[in-house]
Amino acid sequence: MFVVFKHSLQRSLGAMLGWGLSLGLITFYLMALYKPILEQQTELRRLLDAYGEAMLAFFGGRLDIFSPAGYLDFAFFSYIAVVVGFFPIVSGAGLLSTDEERGVLDLLLAYPISRTALFFGRFLALLVSIMVILTLSWIGFALGLPLAELDATPWQLWLPHLSMFAMMVLFGGLSLFLSLLLPKHSWATATAGSILVFNYVVTSMARVYENLETLNKFLPLKYYQGGQAVNGLDTGHFVALTGFGLLFTLLAWQLFLRRDIRVSGEGVWWSMKKNSA
Repeated sequence: MFVVFKHSLQRSLGAMLGWGLSLGLITFYLMALYKPILEQQTELRRLLDAYGEAMLAFFGGRLDIFSPAGYLDFAFFSYIAVVVGFFPIVSGAGLLSTDEERGVLDLLLAYPISRTALFFGRFLALLVSIMVILTLSWIGFALGLPLAELDATPWQLWLPHLSMFAMMVLFGGLSLFLSLLLPKHSWATATAGSILVFNYVVTSMARVYENLETLNKFLPLKYYQGGQAVNGLDTGHFVALTGFGLLFTLLAWQLFLRRDIRVSGEGVWWSMKKNSA
């Protein structure tokens, strides 16, 4: 399994560094902006008041955006979840199905390696990739902390990334499960991506229209803390989101163990592995 893990990690190195370094630059820049924003707080409050409470609420700005938690949520964490969420969705959908559609997966399984080792070796590489991306994002915050004079410690700045990690594990597991259930991995990507975007819109609108809260409470981004985790991580929500992601992963593993591996091309709706003499 270690060989599979190492190879999968090397394969995703470019995407991992591309996402991580980009986020690190953004977070460092946002920290550098915080002090100048505080110095112009009075003028900016008038400008924000002109936009109206409803628009600010949609972007998570109903709280004081000049506080550390409010600023981090409004400037970064309130919207970045739907952007970064596409990394585990695309990676999870292509974790096994891409090689299968190219006619490579059956050749890999011809080697003395079990399906379980292949599955979890690649999944663990995905988890490490997610963690590296979030760590690089956190490093940008940590390096910019002296410039911002933000009333938060480096550890507090890590807590929102843990909340994002749980969300990414959930959508990565969901996408992986769908890729083994649906005929094409592109369908899995589109379905999981649509769920993420729909969830983001509903959760954002629920801050404005309270009648959407009935639907919102069943959606995962409702329990994503974002920048508010600076004030303390909700471990219950973290465990729940991560747990559902791992549940989808285990379901995907069971599908992978039982399905026929096609030689190449598109598949059909999930088919069970045939028993042959």
